[in-house]
Amino acid sequence: MFTQLQLKHFKAWREPVEVKLAPVTLLLGTNSSGKSSLLQSLLLLKQTVSSPDRTVHLNLGGDETNDIFSFGSFDDVLSAKASPRQFEIGFQFEQPAHRGESDASARGPRSRRSGSPFEGEFLASYGSNSARAPVVQRLRLSGAGSSFRLVRRERGAYSVFVDEESQPRERSRSCAPERSIALSAEAVAALGTEGGRAQDLSLAVRRELEGIAYLGPLRRPPQRDYVWNKTRPGTLEPDGNKVVDLLFASALSKGRRGDKPRVIDEVSGWLVRMGLADKLEVQQVGRSLRYEIVIRKGDTLSNLRDVGIGVSQVLPVLALAFFVPPGGTILLEEPETHLHPLAQAILAELFVEISRQRGVQFLVETHSEHLFRRLQTLVAREQAAPEQCRLYFVEEAAGGAALRPLPMDEFGRVLDWPEGFFGDSLGETRQQAMALIERQKQLREA
Repeated sequence: MFTQLQLKHFKAWREPVEVKLAPVTLLLGTNSSGKSSLLQSLLLLKQTVSSPDRTVHLNLGGDETNDIFSFGSFDDVLSAKASPRQFEIGFQFEQPAHRGESDASARGPRSRRSGSPFEGEFLASYGSNSARAPVVQRLRLSGAGSSFRLVRRERGAYSVFVDEESQPRERSRSCAPERSIALSAEAVAALGTEGGRAQDLSLAVRRELEGIAYLGPLRRPPQRDYVWNKTRPGTLEPDGNKVVDLLFASALSKGRRGDKPRVIDEVSGWLVRMGLADKLEVQQVGRSLRYEIVIRKGDTLSNLRDVGIGVSQVLPVLALAFFVPPGGTILLEEPETHLHPLAQAILAELFVEISRQRGVQFLVETHSEHLFRRLQTLVAREQAAPEQCRLYFVEEAAGGAALRPLPMDEFGRVLDWPEGFFGDSLGETRQQAMALIERQKQLREA
């Protein structure tokens, strides 16, 4: 789980910012204020560690097939008037000791085998080279009592430091970092017996970033039927593509994995709680290789294409909550799209319950007052602890983005709420009452 995010000179975030993260973190704020940039910083690192080119320092995107997001050029990422012309991305994270231990080859730092959680930190600053491509200027990997630093020198050479040592262990162009997170084989060799710890740290950072799943605000519209190739998808794409393959695999594959409920049953249950359906089903179209998603409500069966668009838009949100492995992180933009108020409110219950049951973290950008208010209610009812949730308001300030924490007390109250963001419901009611009184007065006088 990510516990803190740090940015400086990254897009709208001109000033240094540290964002404490919780199992459920909501980002609220006005349009174009910088909320999405917070999520995009993690996406940039995720698509970098997935790059087939290990020598790349940052993968700014452009490959529509393989990349999550296109960030443009270095100048598009760098804040305006940044001095020096560098930006920083950093995060802190915590991984439970049991995560991944069923696969010895996927284990992270050795200290995790003792049963205690592992806490780590990644921090990198980026400049640009003569080709205006981003390059690491400084890199720090820390955790399990160890710290390793890389510092870029003239002509692309890198100095390798251990802990707070003032003298580098090695200095060479061959010590350039790989995909922002890993030390090169030459740098590891130069560290001798400490090289193994450096590799463990890189692996822990990589696993945390690979555990991210992202769903954007624009999702694919539903089709009337689909061809299914009898496989379960490896990923769900940012526009919700492949979610139907997941539902088909869950509904049509024989047997269950142990006593675990099927994904389609979990999704169906949440649609019921949202008042959107009585059941979600998959049906074959005749004897063809095509299948359709059917919504049952009362005695009526309707194709997904024929029901409200909100059902198809929330399906990827629900499916992703059960598709992501335990310990993963889900980044969501506007999960409430096209949902009515009750369904928006139920999303808060989904985030709280799944984060507790499956250890999945949710970082959510939203404009939904109903989602926010239900989260307050869950805290007030003691169904969620204040420390399980963090709320932030993002706003423009002095030409850049500014972050305002919205701490909740044990009764779900936010004492420092930005005025007017969700409107003034009491004020609106008061004005309606005054207008009613005035019109009644005019009718009596007429």
